[in-house]
Amino acid sequence: MPGALLAACLHKGNQGRDSERSLVADLPQFLTLKRNRDHSERVELALRRSFFGLLALVAVAGLLNVFGQRPTESRAATAMAELRVLAPETIRGGLYYEGRFTVEAKEEIDHATLVLDGGWTEQLQINTIEPSPIGEASRDGRLALDFGHVDPGHKLVVFLQYQVNPTNVGRRSQDVELYDGETLLTDVDRTVTVFP
Repeated sequence: MPGALLAACLHKGNQGRDSERSLVADLPQFLTLKRNRDHSERVELALRRSFFGLLALVAVAGLLNVFGQRPTESRAATAMAELRVLAPETIRGGLYYEGRFTVEAKEEIDHATLVLDGGWTEQLQINTIEPSPIGEASRDGRLALDFGHVDPGHKLVVFLQYQVNPTNVGRRSQDVELYDGETLLTDVDRTVTVFP
């Protein structure tokens, strides 16, 4: 008797499946189960993981200061004066940053003038200069800031605050020259790299 009961249940179960299949729509003509339902998506999955992995690497590189903002110091000295420039050498679009210029006079400087290469002004907004120069001019297309008299043994510290324009990308010279009037005292060679 148990065998007859089992056979009857199996027969009923098959009838239920057949009746259920008749209620479900047939597979559309151009779709195949292998291609559209059972596709493994390995290529797409690998591409997605690669994209998000690359995005994570860019974020980690930004956290490790690969794209700028950490300042580096450049210096040059002569018997007359020492010039130190502290500013980032790699920056990115939209960044606010500061450049600090320190002049230490070893002998008297009558007209301390900082002359900044075009890389200090091209596609950068100067938000403020402190202390304010007593005179500003252009020397062969470069910004010249006159700060007046500096006694021997004294320092002149100048702060420039910037914002990088978002469309600014590339490498530019950011040389700085220190003059006493028209006489070159010393210069610092720098280059800035701007990331998008």
